[in-house]
Amino acid sequence: MRLTVVGCSGSGPGPGSPASSYLVEHEGFSLLLDLGNGAFGSLLALADPAEVDAVYLSHLHADHCLDIAPFIVWHRYSGRSSGKKVPLYAPVGADRRLRLAYDVDDGPIEDVFDVLAIGAGSFALGPFEVTTARTAHPRECYAIRLDAGGRSLVYTGDTGPCPGVVTLAAGADVLLAEAAHPEVPGLPPALHLTGREAGEHAAAAGVGRLLLTHVPAWVDPEAQLAAARDAFPASELVRPGAGYDI
Repeated sequence: MRLTVVGCSGSGPGPGSPASSYLVEHEGFSLLLDLGNGAFGSLLALADPAEVDAVYLSHLHADHCLDIAPFIVWHRYSGRSSGKKVPLYAPVGADRRLRLAYDVDDGPIEDVFDVLAIGAGSFALGPFEVTTARTAHPRECYAIRLDAGGRSLVYTGDTGPCPGVVTLAAGADVLLAEAAHPEVPGLPPALHLTGREAGEHAAAAGVGRLLLTHVPAWVDPEAQLAAARDAFPASELVRPGAGYDI
């Protein structure tokens, strides 16, 4: 598997990165995990949208799904789309939410997407065996595990501390985990992880490597990394455009 970071800023685009989006490739199959605001422009520098075989949206907050709108525009009007529908895996209601994000009066998005509702469970997607688990987040959100070629990647989406994410990530080669909350008192529960909590989840799951992402522009990323490394030394911060072999 090859993981490429399209965008990694938390809660919205930052000065150095668009919001969350990650490209996973294996055996010629390209899967896009999330497409947050600002990410589509960066995707154009990394991949041909016509060659994206499927899209998975962990949840329907804007910083994880809003650039579906320019993805639709590109497929409808660039003249470069194959015309083949792109499978879009997302929580129930995604078609309505994304139709409104694109244009309230423009009707269905099924000319571009084959919208498939997800929940907790397992299914095959291209060369990947996919397992999903509900996370601790106010909007329905699903972490995803991808297994292929004897390797495994887990992406948390957005989550607060969550035993289900630890179970999903058990023994994974790479855990791509959000670390949005700084270490301050009075944090809201069931919303985001701190750097330390991301490290603790990685340690509890026994993963090989922790990649920290989704750090908001107002949070110190180096402090998040230091806190994660206290709990799990094999931690690092992702960077936009960076690639990782898994």
